[in-house]
Amino acid sequence: MTDIISSGGLSRSTGTDWLENSKVMADGIRRRVMKHTITNNGGYLSQACSAAETLAALYMKIMNLGPSTAPDVPPPFPGVPGTPGVKVLQGGCYNGHTPDKWDRFYLSPAHYALVLYTALIESGRMSEEGLKQFNHDGSTVEMIGAEHSPGFDMMGGSLAQTLSQAAGVAQAKKMKGQDDRIWVFLSDGEFQEGQTWETLNVLSHYKLDNIGVYIDINGQQCDGLMTDVMGIEPLDKKLEAFGARVHKVDGNDIEALVAPAEEQADGRPLFVLAYTDPCYKIPLLKKRSPKLHYVRFTDPAEREEYRQYYNKNMTDGVNGLIREDFTDGN
Repeated sequence: MTDIISSGGLSRSTGTDWLENSKVMADGIRRRVMKHTITNNGGYLSQACSAAETLAALYMKIMNLGPSTAPDVPPPFPGVPGTPGVKVLQGGCYNGHTPDKWDRFYLSPAHYALVLYTALIESGRMSEEGLKQFNHDGSTVEMIGAEHSPGFDMMGGSLAQTLSQAAGVAQAKKMKGQDDRIWVFLSDGEFQEGQTWETLNVLSHYKLDNIGVYIDINGQQCDGLMTDVMGIEPLDKKLEAFGARVHKVDGNDIEALVAPAEEQADGRPLFVLAYTDPCYKIPLLKKRSPKLHYVRFTDPAEREEYRQYYNKNMTDGVNGLIREDFTDGN
């Protein structure tokens, strides 16, 4: 398996440098999302803290993706699919999903879109210029990712619908005798949805061991702590009862995340429970706990506190600073 080299970012590596590259990428994801959150007075920052290592492990080591076939700078939304003369670019093209010899990747919690876009930038699959279009009218770089958004291959609906669609792709590949794999990123809140459990039954029944699912278990959701809203534990025992092969890992430990993906398939779908810290490497967020779902600064003083923390701890002290007027100092 050869390295996939992407311009402007890190490359997927099968050599000994993959771990260092993954750590650099994870820190880059957090840095970009925090900077975006400060300069735009809002963002899904805790999701970057919890998911950065998982996405870095997937892009740098686990997934065998083809090179991006999409423009470096995402094009504007051309119109509704089916409209005469309208050709919509699939966001999955940023993951190089054709031809069939390459793995496929599906991110289910669409509110993690900002985190995924920064992962694409860090891995050289999208230009950082594309992030300037985030959440603008007419842009495909949406706040809640859709099938035309960079890195997204399908619309996941109001959570918990992506896994069932990915299961269909996995079954089709099995039927065609293709040996590439399907990778899915889920959030823990999706296990409060019945469709997830229906899909588990399908994955087990059809012995779809060509699918690997990574779950960001950060214990948070829109209304607060998972344990206060609707608990899902013991998740490992429940998944095993459905016939899944389950690994519980430290989701902020890249080596621990990679290890389950390297095991031989055994007829069971793989589920990796990545227990993560939604404040990882940005301890300021703990002041907001347990309301961490979305960061909108409460007053100018809090925003300034984050600006100063970013400038002191997340840059080299010269490049990438945020000025006092909350604009990029480059």
